[in-house]
Amino acid sequence: MQRSTRRTVLVAAAAAAALGLGAVPAAAQGPEAPTPLAIPEPTGAYATGTTAIHLVDEDRADVWVPAERRELMVTMWYPTADDGPTAPYMTAEESALFGAQLGIPADLLAQVQTNSVPGAEPLADDGSLPLVVLSPGFSFPRATLTGLAEELASQGYAVAAVGHNYEAPISFPDRTTECITCEDDIDGDTLVPNRAADLDFVVEELEAGAWDGADRIDFDRIAVGGHSIGGASAHRTLADYERFDAGFNLDGTFFALDPKPVREPFLMVGAEAHGQPGEDDSWDKAWKKLRGWKRWITVDGTGHSAMTDLAPLAEQAGLNEDATDGFRSSDIARTYVTAFLDAHLRCEDEPVLDGPSAEWPEVEFHNP
Repeated sequence: MQRSTRRTVLVAAAAAAALGLGAVPAAAQGPEAPTPLAIPEPTGAYATGTTAIHLVDEDRADVWVPAERRELMVTMWYPTADDGPTAPYMTAEESALFGAQLGIPADLLAQVQTNSVPGAEPLADDGSLPLVVLSPGFSFPRATLTGLAEELASQGYAVAAVGHNYEAPISFPDRTTECITCEDDIDGDTLVPNRAADLDFVVEELEAGAWDGADRIDFDRIAVGGHSIGGASAHRTLADYERFDAGFNLDGTFFALDPKPVREPFLMVGAEAHGQPGEDDSWDKAWKKLRGWKRWITVDGTGHSAMTDLAPLAEQAGLNEDATDGFRSSDIARTYVTAFLDAHLRCEDEPVLDGPSAEWPEVEFHNP
């Protein structure tokens, strides 16, 4: 197994331990149900809506199951003026499968509270919403990037989080598929270019009107990013496809590092240990191939999944194993990713990207 893929699977187990849900606290075992875990509220000016779309690439066989066409599920988040009940975090089937993978109760993640109204009417019918395409870590459902996606939508972005079939539990309209790639050794050099093709295909389908709200999107302003191997896939997407304008990687080893330089702006956000120069030689190599605006930062007191929803969910469960508070980790991810996107998709001045900040002392800048 490739080093970072094995690492990601082990991190999933560590995330379960961090959530502390394999051993539910005694206070939660009594007759009264515990308070459901919740995604922290976004801070932007807009309420957020969400919807899911099912895509099939008829021109491409699934690399894992070649007898099938490549299928994806995509969750869209976007600004709205609508109010109402919020969408589920995961389906019951996704929650059960991912829960079994982590060793946590089957229904726990299906009960997590979100902040977005399903099927809400999108704002900005003038096609002015920049688009951010997200790819989750290996074995992680796309729902684990919900907090970041809701934050960006509340700030006026359209967000598309991609569920890559057979690489995590995914509920389609007619069935739920398992993470069959979790059962065997995975070649990251196959997975990453395939994900890049997935991400490009999603934008192509959105441009063709796969989502009813696609006319709200400004397809001249598109960023791509992700967690773990999703971040590596974002980098490869920029190397392979021209339609993307900026990218970011949240603590992912750069599998399948393309020999071509990447000239678009790129943000590398590392966990305390893994993100240090010299710890993962793929980061040092990727840094040297970045020819445009670039930043390399690490966040003290954080582990591999701190930039995902697992950090604030673990904090709520009372068993966050990171030194940094899980809500604080979430705030840092939202702040720096939003600033990066505002700077490069909206041409706004973002001093937080210029160097160390008194407001965010955990964030360390590198320039090896």
